[in-house]
Amino acid sequence: MNSVHIPNELSHLLNESNSHVQLSVPQIVEKILSRNEGTLTSTGAVRVSTGKYTGRSPKDKFIVMEESTKDKIAWGSLNQPISEEVFTNLYHKVLDHLKQLNEIFVFNGFAGADKKSRLPIQVINELAWHNLFAQQLFIRPTADEQLDHEHGFTVISAPNFKADPAIDGTNSETFIIISFERRIVLIGGTEYAGEMKKSIFSVMNYLLPENNIFSMHCSANVGVEGDVALFFGLSGTGKTTLSADPKRRLIGDDEHGWSSNGVFNIEGGCYAKCINLSREKEPQIFDAIRFGTVLENVVMNHETRIPDYDDGTLTENTRAAYPIQAIDNIVQPSIAGHPNTIVFLTADAFGVLPPIAKLTKEQAMYHFLSGYTSKLAGTERGVTSPEATFSTCFGAPFLPLPATRYAEMLGEKILEHNVNVFLVNTGWTGGEYGVGNRMKLMFTRAMVQAALEGELNHVETVKDEIFGLNIPLHIAGVPDEVLQPNKTWADPEGYEKKAKELAAKFRENFKKFTSVATKIEEQGGPIA
Repeated sequence: MNSVHIPNELSHLLNESNSHVQLSVPQIVEKILSRNEGTLTSTGAVRVSTGKYTGRSPKDKFIVMEESTKDKIAWGSLNQPISEEVFTNLYHKVLDHLKQLNEIFVFNGFAGADKKSRLPIQVINELAWHNLFAQQLFIRPTADEQLDHEHGFTVISAPNFKADPAIDGTNSETFIIISFERRIVLIGGTEYAGEMKKSIFSVMNYLLPENNIFSMHCSANVGVEGDVALFFGLSGTGKTTLSADPKRRLIGDDEHGWSSNGVFNIEGGCYAKCINLSREKEPQIFDAIRFGTVLENVVMNHETRIPDYDDGTLTENTRAAYPIQAIDNIVQPSIAGHPNTIVFLTADAFGVLPPIAKLTKEQAMYHFLSGYTSKLAGTERGVTSPEATFSTCFGAPFLPLPATRYAEMLGEKILEHNVNVFLVNTGWTGGEYGVGNRMKLMFTRAMVQAALEGELNHVETVKDEIFGLNIPLHIAGVPDEVLQPNKTWADPEGYEKKAKELAAKFRENFKKFTSVATKIEEQGGPIA
């Protein structure tokens, strides 16, 4: 198949008079308002609605099975294969759709703050607000970089083009397709802007390990003494909240690479959940929502234009997309040294994991491969209440390569740089979901601060009898009984039953790694 025609046709499309390339933020905002795509809030942010798709569509994500990648991708329900023929037919249909529009919008930028390994990208949008989103989430080029920008990957997003599954070979009207040979991401049928962000993350999760760079679904910050911390976890577990610490400078809130020189942010912005957002709880995020920010699915008073962050009528997955420069206390450029501390965040719906535990290397490998948490309402279509789940490496939907590839890189980094690793439960305590309560943020902050400052390296601990985790007995600012989950339950027998139930789920999930990670399971998994 001759793939030369694809970039040529794309170049022809972008040379049309309806193509707006690299508009400034004020110019894009004007376009959004004039096209009735969104409205301004009282803070100057652009408020938009994504329609019926208010979260990712994982069942509609595909990777083209191509000669150069067919033996490298971890094919399955998360990395669904699709044929080159299906991709090419959809690609031509989407181009024809875009040619009929009065306007399309183009952004040229980068993924990766480290200039040695960054990926030049181009984003082509049907919607002006999607183009604003791209400009806020990816890294903007300088004037000089813009002159010689040659994109290495192109994202084409046409939400108003809907596929016909019977004809187009998709699972629904929605599709997110990555072609690594053609260097194209094709998105249609969904207005949820997060698909663009996560598609490029998936691309980087394929490309970076090929260059011996560990790609990570985590946030990162650095302390006054240069100590770097990483926070792993899925949406809703607290990555953005806990990394946006006024006492530490933010490197990035969601996606990073770890090279031989240290860590770097893959993105140029933040995509923060803002349900129940307040200045009191999360001042940095609250104050970042200003002119140029995109507010997705946030309910707003149409007279005062004041956002109501407590209103989850449209979705619990309300989002704010803003450039990292909107945060005052950041690292620029978004690059730092090697991490001193790694934190695995989990929202345990069973309410049995400790709020914090220090992990051995083997436990770190085990919990990284397990990636246990709960899917929280709104982060994916169809999820209306928390569900226990295992997401490998805390980012399975975005990992094209076998999970053990990423886990091996993590283990090597932990050993090489003597990193302290902690498991932190931001989920439930005193009972499972529906009975217990969500862990108080003030307690989580105190525990994380103690971990980052080295206060937990030599404290007295007690070993959890079921999970084998070392739990600190005392942490300043946290009641002692909160630290041990079995003491927070009114029903001790109920706790033990639920804890063993979760331990069994861990073992069942880990069966898929037994052939390649037996030692990790024996030394890092549950002990009862």
